Parts: sequence; C-alpha cells; structure tokens
Amino acid sequence: MNVCEFRIIGMRDEQCLRTVTNAIQDLPAISFVEIALETGKSSVGFGSFVSESDILQAVEDAGFITE
Repeated sequence: MNVCEFRIIGMRDEQCLRTVTNAIQDLPAISFVEIALETGKSSVGFGSFVSESDILQAVEDAGFITE
C-alpha cells in the first residue's frame, strides 16, 4: 500500500470535507482517507490501480487546491 500526504486549501466546513472525501473514495483501491478540516492536512492510502496524481486531480476536480 502507498500513502500520499498533502494539504488541501479552501475547505470551509463539513460539507467541503465530505465533498473532498467522496471525490477521493470514488477512485479505485483507496484504503483510507484522513483529512483534518482545520489544517487541510490529508493522508490517503491507495493501491496500485491509482496514482498520487490521480488523487490530487480528484481533489482539484472537486473544486479545491492541493499543495
């Protein structure tokens, strides 16, 4: 299992958190998603069917910025 860590910019509330979490979980082979709303710090566990860039793209497609 691979793990990527990144920061999400632009989340304001629980709805934003749900939107981002759902966007990531819709990808194949996601084993866990941990996101801190207050800081934007995120950690995602994933398998070989998805790449870190796929995860970052899903977050950006949901309307948020990653760094």
